[in-house]
Amino acid sequence: MKVLPFKIPKPKDEALVYQVDREKILYDQLHQHGEIQISYVEEGSGTLIVGDTINEYKEGDILIIGGFIPHVFRSDANATKESVMHTLFFDYNSFGKDFFKLSDLSLTNEFFKQSEYGMKVLSNQDKIISLFSLLEHQNKVEQIATLLLVISQITKSKTEPLSSFVYRKSYSDDEGKRMSNVYEYAMEKYHEQISLEEISERANMSKNAFCRYFKKRTNKTFFQFLIEIRIESACKMIINKPELPISLISEQCGFSNIANFNRKFKELKGCTPTQYRSQF
Repeated sequence: MKVLPFKIPKPKDEALVYQVDREKILYDQLHQHGEIQISYVEEGSGTLIVGDTINEYKEGDILIIGGFIPHVFRSDANATKESVMHTLFFDYNSFGKDFFKLSDLSLTNEFFKQSEYGMKVLSNQDKIISLFSLLEHQNKVEQIATLLLVISQITKSKTEPLSSFVYRKSYSDDEGKRMSNVYEYAMEKYHEQISLEEISERANMSKNAFCRYFKKRTNKTFFQFLIEIRIESACKMIINKPELPISLISEQCGFSNIANFNRKFKELKGCTPTQYRSQF
């Protein structure tokens, strides 16, 4: 696992950063940066946590993550090839504090508002991907022009939020590392029975202090968060391992009771595990 600082700094004197990551494992520790991130996933799949919400990412996804939102990309453990992700990093003031306030750019207002919770693009992906394909061979001026075209396409697209709650206070580095330890432990051990004693010890806090700390920063309890990790893992197994019975998937994802698994699955996904499998 790569050791990453919780706060990822942008190179000095660069208004816009275009970056291509080619890794077996992407940024699998919780981190944040002041810049807005627009990413195109060319290859790879895994779990994406943004703010309080657990999502998946996969090949072809266009994802926008707002500035200072803690997030983590965790590549699938059984991935056989490297993940490839193209990303544009910039912030609202990158091109001057009044640039995006120009009346000519008023259509970008909704983009910046929605990016505060992160979002996934659901339409016009091909047009946006074709713009990303230009970036690697462009100079800085051309890349800035392409960024504006990407934002324009996103404003015309159907999107869905990646998170429903964002802790508005910026995390300190110590806080970020603490939450990263908690997230990492939950994602490594979700298939086991994790006690409150275990996870609070991982955070180096008392049980009561940890419960308050986690709820304040995610708007949910740790065990709600853990159930969501388990259900997302179950969804992948239901699709990718159609030969496995639902009862076995339930057990392998940390549920000791099939009835509880079915109930929680329906609460989060709006259908039963069997109905979910039939969709694919």
